[in-house]
Amino acid sequence: MTQDERRVWLIRALLSEQGYRNGIPQDVSEQKRLLRGLFNVRPPMEASAEFLAVQDAYLREATREKGVTRLSDLTPVQNGLYLWRGDITTLAVDAIVNAANSALLGCFSPNHGCIDNAIHTYAGVQLRLACHEIMRTQGHEEPTGTAKITPGFNLPAKHVLHTVGPIVSGRLTEKHCEQLASCYESCLKLAAENSLKSVAFCCISTGVFGFPQREAAEIAVETVTAFQKEHPIDVVFNVFKEADLRLYKALLE
Repeated sequence: MTQDERRVWLIRALLSEQGYRNGIPQDVSEQKRLLRGLFNVRPPMEASAEFLAVQDAYLREATREKGVTRLSDLTPVQNGLYLWRGDITTLAVDAIVNAANSALLGCFSPNHGCIDNAIHTYAGVQLRLACHEIMRTQGHEEPTGTAKITPGFNLPAKHVLHTVGPIVSGRLTEKHCEQLASCYESCLKLAAENSLKSVAFCCISTGVFGFPQREAAEIAVETVTAFQKEHPIDVVFNVFKEADLRLYKALLE
């Protein structure tokens, strides 16, 4: 199949799975948006071997087209510390960190711009099912400040570390700061336990969770550098906004 044929095949399969027989738009950008939305709303359940084969080929080619960035492509700001502005779903490291919600199942809002949505989209439907199995076994929502590990499936990253950051709706408190530091520490400990050598962190809790960017960056750098004194691990601070890039540059340089 060509990439266009894969996309149409997947749209038809997902629409059929949900009992819909909607027409498929002719415009490629509209097809891509529809496919992502269908991925986003699909519940955690098994998929056929044929579906996974087509999906995996489609997602890996889509990532190849976007361009993959490897750790060796980056220049360290400090020993073992990197700063990179870009799409975290294109980073080839041992693990990327996902800013998850307490359900740990990804974002079900079609085409939402959060990192949780992006990571689940480009990892494939296997990721939501893997998270569902973790939560089913656990039997309760994921507490703030903790982390879980899954494979990266179709991502260039080998693993995903899922952590739930604190929600700040009002004044920033000491508890919020402790919880955010715990997110970074939990991810790093989990990485060390699984013999991972490189981790890329997103800016946990600074989006819709409302954590002030400057304080979040300070906590991230302080927690990571303290951990690195005892455990050799390469860490990438992955930022999306120009403001975050400036903050991290000031802290690291």
